[in-house]
Amino acid sequence: MIDLTALISSGLAFFIVAVSPGPANISNATIAMSHGRRPSLTYGFGLSFGLMFWGLIAASGMGAILQSSLYLLMILKILGGMYLLWLAFLSGRSAWRCEPTASTTIGDQKWFWRGLLLNLSNPKSVLAWLAALSVGLNADDGIRALVASTALCIALGFAINAAYSTLFSVAGMMRGYNRFRRNISGVVAGVFAAGGLGMIRSAFSK
Repeated sequence: MIDLTALISSGLAFFIVAVSPGPANISNATIAMSHGRRPSLTYGFGLSFGLMFWGLIAASGMGAILQSSLYLLMILKILGGMYLLWLAFLSGRSAWRCEPTASTTIGDQKWFWRGLLLNLSNPKSVLAWLAALSVGLNADDGIRALVASTALCIALGFAINAAYSTLFSVAGMMRGYNRFRRNISGVVAGVFAAGGLGMIRSAFSK
């Protein structure tokens, strides 16, 4: 039998981590404000699938193996950090030139792959998943409890990304973005740069 209290605890822990502002959520909000709801929802769909990938890795036990594999984790962190630095460069260039961060002609498929790649490039997501699942699960819990907690967190990931897309694509948000686009792009560039440098630095820390 699944313990509902434990299930809610895992879901709440995951929600707090997933809803917090970070490169994924900030980029999703920026796309919603600059390009509208549909591109942002598609981008968020890609983010959610990337998050789900790391959740399945964590739930299957591979997350603990990945964390113990020093060189593999180092490589993943360096690649992820370099990708975030590339995004920082694009946002910084947009702020400097005072231009949109991406073309409005980008198709839905490319938005999806951009979101997917962003979250796949962040192996630290495994830590968030392991922490969330460990809050509600005990060593003697069965596979049903693990599946239920993982499924709940996956659903929350999709819901959070959809909520970001919906909230930040309202007319008022989009008007505000158009007015302060250069400042916002500069802040986003700083967030990406800090995240990328932090990830690369953590790759070389013991």
